[in-house]
Amino acid sequence: MKRITTGIDGLDNLLEGGIPERSLILLSGTSGTGKTVFSLQFLYNVAKYEPGIFVSFEEDISKIKEMAEVFGWDIERYENENKLRFLRYDPFRIEDILEVIENNIREIGAKRVVIDSISAIGLYMRDPPEIRRMILQISNTLRKNNCTAVLTCDILAGKESLSRFGVEEFVVDGLVLLHNSLDKEEYKRSINIWKMPSTNHSRKIHPYSITKEGFIVHSKEVVRK
Repeated sequence: MKRITTGIDGLDNLLEGGIPERSLILLSGTSGTGKTVFSLQFLYNVAKYEPGIFVSFEEDISKIKEMAEVFGWDIERYENENKLRFLRYDPFRIEDILEVIENNIREIGAKRVVIDSISAIGLYMRDPPEIRRMILQISNTLRKNNCTAVLTCDILAGKESLSRFGVEEFVVDGLVLLHNSLDKEEYKRSINIWKMPSTNHSRKIHPYSITKEGFIVHSKEVVRK
């Protein structure tokens, strides 16, 4: 099985070198855990040799690019080279966006796709079977085009859950959880890999930080609870 780098400093060490190619990864976490930073870095750090597409159902593209500037990422360069492409779409038009994504994948030869966020689409559906069907449609489109993808998912604060609607984790290949937990008087960030296909991944919870260089997983450290 071919593995590809996540583009996240330290994370590949917990995944036997990377994630399986053509897999669909759900990235779940509460607001403020850095899901968008993670996703953008997943594309940017490998864009030179693996073109990617960022599909936003919530945030304006201009705000995402402003975020990239904070980390010194030259998004415009890769856009001009047709190695990165950003799409903003209304979540209630999911049937249309699948065709748009597929056309853009073929136009730039994309190997990676980010959907930010799957929760925004689910809010317009609400019915779990429909949400499940929608994720399977996205998955089939991406697999058909040999893409590896990250789907972000919002978890409500204070709830012990893996996803927003309780079905997302069952129709993806891998699941990564981001936490922002109160430790004494300070909120601390941590990450754990809930599942990853054909991978002897870490079962521990590891701290991570978001610095001026981006998202960094401290793979040699463990969060004790």
